[in-house]
Amino acid sequence: MVKDKVFWEAWEAQFIASEPTDFKQNLRLMDAMYEHARSMGAFPLKNPLEGLDDKIRLARMMNVRTDFGTDSPGT
Repeated sequence: MVKDKVFWEAWEAQFIASEPTDFKQNLRLMDAMYEHARSMGAFPLKNPLEGLDDKIRLARMMNVRTDFGTDSPGT
């Protein structure tokens, strides 16, 4: 059990920052995770467009202007 959480988080952040990035290992991990997802039936997607209409609707809701004309130049 970690008693000094602040010290541990600082040490952990420093340790992660000091480790060099291993690009080949990261690619191997990504490939292994993809193969695992495929073996569990998550990929390939049965219908890649499934849920697209919901995502478009959500994107439109998030991009609605609340104050008309306040973000346009010259106003």
